[in-house]
Amino acid sequence: MKKPLILVTGANGQLASAIRQLSAAMHDFEFLFPDREALPVHEPGLVQSYFTANAPDYCINCAAYTAVDKAESDRDTAMLVNGTAVGILAASCKKAGAKFIHISTDYVFNGQANTAYTETAAVDPVNYYGLTKLKGEQIAANSNSDSIIIRTSWVYSAYGNNFVKTMLRLMKERTELNVVNDQFGSPTFANDLASFILAIITKTHQHASAWVPGVYHFSNECIISWYDFAVAIRDFAGLNCKVNPIPTSQFPTPAKRPAWSVMDKTKAKEIFGVQIPGWKDSLVHCLDEISAVHPA
Repeated sequence: MKKPLILVTGANGQLASAIRQLSAAMHDFEFLFPDREALPVHEPGLVQSYFTANAPDYCINCAAYTAVDKAESDRDTAMLVNGTAVGILAASCKKAGAKFIHISTDYVFNGQANTAYTETAAVDPVNYYGLTKLKGEQIAANSNSDSIIIRTSWVYSAYGNNFVKTMLRLMKERTELNVVNDQFGSPTFANDLASFILAIITKTHQHASAWVPGVYHFSNECIISWYDFAVAIRDFAGLNCKVNPIPTSQFPTPAKRPAWSVMDKTKAKEIFGVQIPGWKDSLVHCLDEISAVHPA
């Protein structure tokens, strides 16, 4: 009997890398991890040909334009990847009868709230990256109403470039660092997000009714600032760098960042029965993975 096939786009990114790591233990499924050359997600004809040739049962769209500041000037490419391509994949999944999971971001919100954002909270991106990701959500829902959209925030892992790895590098190079203390949110360990996504697919494979389309929020449990996160990284890694808290006004960037990115995860917990790890345990897990890959 043919095993269900899970197609994972954005093969070289943090989330896809985490899914690849976990896939080794998922013996009831087959996986495909095409890179952008093997599957140009913005090319409708090539995407359709790929779906016809491989017949995936599930598609997890991890492909994204994630350079938040660069998106302010490289707008066409950002919208092509984060908007247009999402619609192409969603429509291809619908045509093929495949289940579509798309990854979005906390940056669809303006950051002016003071309580955790629910999935139905008003969206209002403050930068172009956030606008492209919101467009992707809307196109996915319009092209394929059976889609699951997962918003996440502050993703980090042992793979690629991210805040944790940047802090580790800078803290080893410098005696002190300045980190903003007036942007609040929740970090997400990519392995935890990958586990959540694969749990949805596993449950759906066992019981079709487990698939509940719609928008969900997922991050680790906490409300912290980037400064708090940096201090924890330093302390858990046993480094001696001094970390100074500064306001966002002292760290200007091309793209504005939302000051509040805390998301309510009640829906994901209730619908899928997921238990979300606390941020400190996940950070320690990631630091252990990084140490194993890059020993000091």
